[in-house]
Amino acid sequence: MTSAAAVSTARPAPAPARLPSLTGLRWIAALLVFGFHAGTMRIIAEPDYKAVVDALFTLGLSGVQFFFILSGFVLVWSARAGDSRRVFWRRRVAKIYPNHLVLWGAALLVAWWFADPILPTVALENLLLLQAWDPRPGWFYSINTVSWSLSCEFFFYLCLPLALPLLRRARPKLLWVLIVALPLLILALWPAQQLVPEVSRWWFTQIFPPVRSLEFWLGAVAAELMRRGLWRGPGLTAASLIFVGTWVAAAEWIRAELWTTLLAVAYLLVIAAAADADVRGKRSPWRSRPLVWLGEVSFAFYLVHVLVMTSVLRLSGDWGTGFEGWRGPAAVLGFLLVNLVLAGLLHRFVETPLMRRLAPRRPARPPVPEQRAPGNQAAGDDVHQTEGVGTRAEAGDAAGGADQADSRSTYVDSR
Repeated sequence: MTSAAAVSTARPAPAPARLPSLTGLRWIAALLVFGFHAGTMRIIAEPDYKAVVDALFTLGLSGVQFFFILSGFVLVWSARAGDSRRVFWRRRVAKIYPNHLVLWGAALLVAWWFADPILPTVALENLLLLQAWDPRPGWFYSINTVSWSLSCEFFFYLCLPLALPLLRRARPKLLWVLIVALPLLILALWPAQQLVPEVSRWWFTQIFPPVRSLEFWLGAVAAELMRRGLWRGPGLTAASLIFVGTWVAAAEWIRAELWTTLLAVAYLLVIAAAADADVRGKRSPWRSRPLVWLGEVSFAFYLVHVLVMTSVLRLSGDWGTGFEGWRGPAAVLGFLLVNLVLAGLLHRFVETPLMRRLAPRRPARPPVPEQRAPGNQAAGDDVHQTEGVGTRAEAGDAAGGADQADSRSTYVDSR
């Protein structure tokens, strides 16, 4: 519990501000995941071309790690004291479930077309987003494979309203201890996996929701520090350089056991720096209109991309062999564009309208004169407006996505 004296020394929380830079960064993370899958699916047969994709996207799977950290950050940043647990949970379901349901149905249709056997238990487990809890090989990646991350997100959503009061009352020193301890716990997973049967080690380190929640809580703690005005981190330029340096070093020289820890720290620094730049009105390359739109559709893009690519490759007969010569890179570019079109349609006609219909509306924030951080938007601007980080960043929680917590918002929404 925080003493009254300790609370009084913290600066007032900044007035809510849109965080469009986090929305733009969401697209970069989604693109990393896409590039990783394009490489592992062997779409490009030409060795020289494939080597370029592998070099750029070897660590692309860590884009999901970015989404988890971003989700924790945005949900804590945008949380309101007056929201009940039921309202929070309803809003999160409204954000991610419509897209999930559409892709779940589409995946079953694809399985029927190819005469793939589907156990009813597997289908039900995926429908209810419970698959990440099932360590049986293949089960957690079944139906629409990428939806395992939504299963993790649902667990995070269940826990956050229960933990948030404790986070709000925590002493600053404890928050800083957590900022250091959580990456170390992620690092400790590598020796800890020896306690798990070998067949379940990938599931334990990469899928198991309590384990993946370490990244979510890392973002949550950083947001609480920033909310109190206590965050001390590099600016956006320095944080971006640190991230690029970490990415190159990890891909070239650093042992794989250290990747997740180093990248978690690098992602956190970039997320916090981008949010701080938006709050203070500083320049940011990530808040351009095209990038913000790409970030808004990134959740839908994440959900459709693997299903689309595997289906086309199976229909064309190029599954596992790839396309020769220039046709390989052209196919990757084609997949990127097709998935973007489908994601835009899904976002426009499923995600946005159903969020507006299903999610409870938040009352307008009262004006908070004279307590805005420099560069903030008007105090009346809702962090969840237009579902961006304002709340668009949240829009893609799991995948991605952070929280378009408000049905009207588009900027900070996770997922």
